[in-house]
Amino acid sequence: MTKTNRKIQEIIGNLRLIWKEPLLFISILAIFYFLLTFVAFPIFQVFKTSLFINKQLDLSNYLAIFSKRYYFQPFLNSMILGICTATIGTTIGFIFAYALTRTTLPFKNFFRLTATFPIISPPFVVALAAILLFGRAGSLTPILATIIGKYSIYGLGGLILVETIAYSPTAFLVLCGILQAIDPALEEASMDLGASRAKVFSTITLPLSTPGIASAWLLVFIQSMADFGNPMVISGNFRVLSVQAFLQITGMYDLSRGSTLAIFLLLPTLTAFFLQKYWVSRKSYVTVTGKPTGATIKRLEWYIKAPVYTCCVLFTGIVFLFYGMLVYGSFQTLWGVDATLTLKNYVEMFQVGKDYLIDSLTLSTLATPITGLLGMFLAFLIVRKKFIGRGLMEFVSMLTFAVPGTVVGIGYILAFNQKSILFPSVLTGTAWIIITLLIFRNMPVGIRSGIAALQQIDPSIEEASTDLGADSNTTFRRITLPMIAPAFFSGLAYSFVKAMTAISAVIFVVSGKWNLITVAVLGFVDNAAYAQAAAMSLLLILIVMVALGIIQLVVNRIGKGMRAVDIVG
Repeated sequence: MTKTNRKIQEIIGNLRLIWKEPLLFISILAIFYFLLTFVAFPIFQVFKTSLFINKQLDLSNYLAIFSKRYYFQPFLNSMILGICTATIGTTIGFIFAYALTRTTLPFKNFFRLTATFPIISPPFVVALAAILLFGRAGSLTPILATIIGKYSIYGLGGLILVETIAYSPTAFLVLCGILQAIDPALEEASMDLGASRAKVFSTITLPLSTPGIASAWLLVFIQSMADFGNPMVISGNFRVLSVQAFLQITGMYDLSRGSTLAIFLLLPTLTAFFLQKYWVSRKSYVTVTGKPTGATIKRLEWYIKAPVYTCCVLFTGIVFLFYGMLVYGSFQTLWGVDATLTLKNYVEMFQVGKDYLIDSLTLSTLATPITGLLGMFLAFLIVRKKFIGRGLMEFVSMLTFAVPGTVVGIGYILAFNQKSILFPSVLTGTAWIIITLLIFRNMPVGIRSGIAALQQIDPSIEEASTDLGADSNTTFRRITLPMIAPAFFSGLAYSFVKAMTAISAVIFVVSGKWNLITVAVLGFVDNAAYAQAAAMSLLLILIVMVALGIIQLVVNRIGKGMRAVDIVG
């Protein structure tokens, strides 16, 4: 009973503190309203549409998924693809991370840049490059056909290839941080006691890396399950849930069946998200004692160095081959028919794609600063303030990270194509539905970077501001935000990159008035206009790189030396 009374008194005390700051109280209520309206409500609408037909509970869609192979097969295919991509991608990511943190591999910065480059490109660009290389009119198709016989890049094998290239950088970034946190002195001590390099790896390095490996695997699995662009381009007859849900809604005009498929896509990704968030985070593998050890990287034996270095060089070569083919293909007159080099595709790109580019830049530029500020303010509330529902606020704000873009897109067209109690206006067909989707879709990473930055700042600095009479909003604006500026700008970098390269969610909400360059590129690919698609993709990558460069300069001016690409990953 004493504990209950103490808890009640704590809640009453927190309420009194918040009540003393009306602006903070209003801000918390506003945040909850926005999260309810633009995060929870769309997901609820997907569940509701899948369960109710003509306002009556109807489970026929769920029964059809289990009883008809046509609907259940995409679920099995998506799971197979996710497991294969996660396993291979995590393996490559670990080898890369091990090479950069535990070996004397030369040109480490070059390999690091190459390993993370696929992150800043649109998700389906790798699939486009695969078609240019190994498709029916691919540059390497005749050579491979003479070696391995007849083959097709379209299907499971092609999807595993392109998704591994696209998503192994995520595993690399996670595992690189894990391996850097493991004290090399532990491995040195084991070797000094006579253990072989293989013994040290199996008994120290690998066990200590287990939480990171599991986390990386789950993250890549989520990305693969949620992927829409690559399967849309290269899946062929290998049907996956994300594409089938899209086709049910846009092709068959069956919102109920499309929503049901989206739920089946949501369940495994949410399960993986919770495992990654709670199970992995509760494992403690602390090796940092607070004192520097002075340990150095020792040279590896040749039988370890050779395969590790070979893997890094091969993956780097594949990345260069794929993106180099984009450059080459963008200058061809007509891919597969006329290989004459020309600038015509770039001229046509600015003529045909100018409006798409302007729309993308406009909407991304509007969404990015709101995403960054809202993410930092949410992080401030979660870390620094105590109020009822703080845990719920953090959970809902992070939810869109685990929800596939297909589900989010379907949810938005269901939630905002008519007036509702939560939002008394129709957003469908306007710029605001795209802007709000981009804001709340990309906000979680900004929140996490803000939380990490705030946890490194002594709360007494902000308490001093409060003692001098400043309210919470003034403290956040004048004290907290300047101190977490590097995390803020890195969050901006992530938000802008993801806004410019988004496809899976926004493809549901674009309209004749507002369209995006990624949707235009996908349209070119769908019409087999590969040269024009390659030219437009390269322009998009160039814009993203320039934006990252500008943000990096700003971060460097602040003096923290944080790389924007690290947060983008």
